[in-house]
Amino acid sequence: MNRVVIGVVAAILAVAATGCDSSSDETTLIVPDGTVEANAVVDRVVDGDTVDVIIDGREERIRLIGIDTPETKRPNSPVECYGPEASAFTEALLPEGTLLRIERDVVGRDDYGRLLGYLIRVDDGLFVNDEIVRRGFAQPLSIAPNTVHADLFVDAARTAERDDLGLWSACSG
Repeated sequence: MNRVVIGVVAAILAVAATGCDSSSDETTLIVPDGTVEANAVVDRVVDGDTVDVIIDGREERIRLIGIDTPETKRPNSPVECYGPEASAFTEALLPEGTLLRIERDVVGRDDYGRLLGYLIRVDDGLFVNDEIVRRGFAQPLSIAPNTVHADLFVDAARTAERDDLGLWSACSG
């Protein structure tokens, strides 16, 4: 991410399936020349913070760095509050065929072999990890040394909590 500049862009994202207010401040990662080059395509969304993509003709499972959505797929565990909504939101952001730029941090894979990444949607430069937190569908989860955007995610979560968005209103107490 050394050549990526973080900017905050005011925009509107209409996601009817989520039932949330359609206005938001989106975070967009912008490369110096204003373009984002794809290096993956979405195959399917597994859950709110895990996506299967195709990279160079092979499937990879990506675990989004820095965020944690409520669980929906953990074996022998109940579905957590707001888990289905988080999965639906990620699916709305990343339908099959969406072109992505995957940026990595220090550690490339987790203990389960999943590629760890920050996702940027190529068509509009949306920083997907941040948008999921900002809209109240995830909490920040920093695991060193992959913390380049940790402060951004904490700020996004504080804003979502202050505005009583998503899981912050649905799952309190």
